[in-house]
Amino acid sequence: MKNIVRLLIISSLIAFNSVSASAQRGYEVGGFLGAGWYFGDLNPDFRLGHPGPAVGLIGRHNFNERIGVALTGNYTFVQGNDAWSENPFQRARNLSFRSNIFDIGGRFEFNFMRYKHGSEDYWFTPYVFGGLSVFVFNPKAELDGEWYALRELGTEGQFTGEEYYTLQPAINYGMGLKFDINYEWSINIEIDARRLWTDYLDDVSTVYADKLELEALRGPIAVALSDRSIPDSNFPQIGEAGRQRGDSQSTDIYGMVKIGLMYYFGEIRCPEILY
Repeated sequence: MKNIVRLLIISSLIAFNSVSASAQRGYEVGGFLGAGWYFGDLNPDFRLGHPGPAVGLIGRHNFNERIGVALTGNYTFVQGNDAWSENPFQRARNLSFRSNIFDIGGRFEFNFMRYKHGSEDYWFTPYVFGGLSVFVFNPKAELDGEWYALRELGTEGQFTGEEYYTLQPAINYGMGLKFDINYEWSINIEIDARRLWTDYLDDVSTVYADKLELEALRGPIAVALSDRSIPDSNFPQIGEAGRQRGDSQSTDIYGMVKIGLMYYFGEIRCPEILY
């Protein structure tokens, strides 16, 4: 993340020094379609199988041919399942989840090449971006054909009132490629990721709870969903209280690959006031 921040700062300084103040400005709006993935305790190897749908909206202001800022809103569906892994511990642990995610955010953008709508010479460019987002999630798991919201069950022994928040901040970052169709319309292709402050996107982070205490506090459904381990000769006591359930040293990530259609309005100036 530090390298990304440094790149954005250096890029902005170069851009402001190399592009004149009279360069192209203006506003764009558009929509995206694509796919989303989750990376965390149930997918530590960054497998790209089992994607979910992703859609998004964006409004962008171009300060010049290199620099812009944007407001974005996105929806994606993510899921994870130990059964999809080749890791013996994960397969024995046997946890799973799915979640809808809604996020909004702002970001700074830098074009590596000059980009000018309608130009025969500057009609495409790769770009990078970074900023801050807030997102809402709600991990769920299936038991006997019914889906249960996991946060409310305190599956790692959280006391009532100490559950993780489902509204969380995130760092957004990524890269893309934009190219013109004509003066007004362009295509943007993006890899758009979120580094989270929470490790509970998948409801898995620390250790197994004491089952007697968890049942007294939350009931039998919470116990059943907290430990779904399958007996294995290599991991015979995987679900014991205090044993590792997740890795709290690293937080979760989700990301999207999207293709979008953008419409360019040009520079919208305030009307002059005549006296």
